[in-house]
Amino acid sequence: MFKKRKQKPIDLIQQEVIDIEESDIQQHGKHYSDDKLWKKIGKFAKKAGSSAVYAVLILYYTLQKPEIPVKVKATIVGALGYFILPIDLIPDVAFGAGFIDDLGVLTAALLQVAVHVDDEVKAKAKDKLQSWFGNEVDTSEIDNKLNGNN
Repeated sequence: MFKKRKQKPIDLIQQEVIDIEESDIQQHGKHYSDDKLWKKIGKFAKKAGSSAVYAVLILYYTLQKPEIPVKVKATIVGALGYFILPIDLIPDVAFGAGFIDDLGVLTAALLQVAVHVDDEVKAKAKDKLQSWFGNEVDTSEIDNKLNGNN
């Protein structure tokens, strides 16, 4: 029989995500590809929720900008690679909590690259998000973090 893995309390995981270093995020870049990203979003968008998907889309569209420095691209690719990675701190299939660590890593990366996120990137991300979740989708949680409001 399989041993049941003991899950960490959510508040402990949230603290680990807050303390994550940029280099830790970047190490997951090897898991990134556009194809894998779109497959993951297609499969888990509803479970991940609009905030996580919005963060992914902002990072993705920021990555597409040609003037983005290599270090910033590495951070973005690492965060998107973490999102794609099938083995997380909390499995993505865990009911109600599976994407908390993903959202934390994505948010940490967003905060590190926020100066490169412009209105055009946010508009593209919102348009795509609305096409999947509807026009009433709330992006304020991520937008507030990008604007330095918690």
